[in-house]
Amino acid sequence: MIESDVLVVGGGLAGGTAALSAAREGADVRLVSHKESTLRHASGLIDVLGYHDGTLLADPFSAVGDMPEGHPYERVGSAAVEAGLDLFDEVAGDLYAGSHTTKNALVPTHGGTVKPTARYPASVAPGLASDDGEMLLVGFETLTDFDAPLAADHLQNAGVPFEVRGVTARFPMLRADAKITRYAKVLDTDEKGIRSQLVEAIEPHLGDATRVGFPAVLGHDHPARVREALADALGADVFEVPSGPPSLPGMRLEDVLFAVLREAGVTIETGNPVVGFEASDGRIDHVAVKRTHQRVPYFADEFVLATGGLVGKGITTSREGVREPVFDLHVPHPENRYDWFEDEAFGDHPFARFGVAVDTDLRPLDGSGAVEYANLRAAGGVLGGADFAAEKSGSGISLATGRVAGRRAAQS
Repeated sequence: MIESDVLVVGGGLAGGTAALSAAREGADVRLVSHKESTLRHASGLIDVLGYHDGTLLADPFSAVGDMPEGHPYERVGSAAVEAGLDLFDEVAGDLYAGSHTTKNALVPTHGGTVKPTARYPASVAPGLASDDGEMLLVGFETLTDFDAPLAADHLQNAGVPFEVRGVTARFPMLRADAKITRYAKVLDTDEKGIRSQLVEAIEPHLGDATRVGFPAVLGHDHPARVREALADALGADVFEVPSGPPSLPGMRLEDVLFAVLREAGVTIETGNPVVGFEASDGRIDHVAVKRTHQRVPYFADEFVLATGGLVGKGITTSREGVREPVFDLHVPHPENRYDWFEDEAFGDHPFARFGVAVDTDLRPLDGSGAVEYANLRAAGGVLGGADFAAEKSGSGISLATGRVAGRRAAQS
């Protein structure tokens, strides 16, 4: 029989945080994820709260306590957000920067915008928009998602306090269809002197630039070593511009997080979906996991749902309505589909806040406001009440609610 104290469904940032938090409380924890971690498809930036009521926030904690009733931050409180960030800083270590302040950093994106974020990969640090050093952005002909000249124009037009230029260069050796992991590998190993070849291609464009930004492909196993070698040769700071998916910064974070989970004793299973469950007397008894065409029961005392929101298929929509597909939880939404949207493309769309409603213990609520299952909690993007994209709050919500859900599951 497969049995755990706590079973976490979902392997993204919220699921990983919940599993780690439960394990550190002494629980026997199993994490089940249908597919690869969603971290691989994220930018790698850790947003807590970038905007509130459309206003850019210098300090995310100036507004975390002002969220409306039902918002995940209102459910868990500001202290949980701070504790979630503290846990992240411990796990990420030198891989990330930003822990020296509570203020947001402004990070240039591959589209030429500036994004407020609380934590960022160390590989991004020299590119912050608060620095006034002249910047050169370098794109590659074979990586068409990053148009460096266009991104540079957008940044300049946005009024950044530095000169910025963009150039598109040829990346030596690789074919047009090479995966980004192939770029990272040849730079990690310096295959056929690729780093020197790359420097030769960039030097004629360097001018007075004191920092050079590349697509986020500068090594997977040894990114700091790759950046240092390129910086020494160019005589300028070198940084990565977050992009994706797929995302090397996200993969690096996944590597670190899953290594910490294994050290903590968490059992991790990927590739097998949860396809059903059994419940009695208001409690989940077990979930059914599909393994090689068989439904295998996984028993646990407590369960945490962290399967993501609309983008991650943790919440699904159809002509019949909106639903949560694993435990068939209630998802509040207007019955009329035309009320899910605003007319304006960038309007305040109700669908952006679709998700499971929870009590302050993060237990999902039914249509009458009663707890659906006493031993089930939800965390991360599956929660309703927040517009992650507009607020730039997705990672902060995952960390805060994942930590709370994991700890309370273990303590129950």
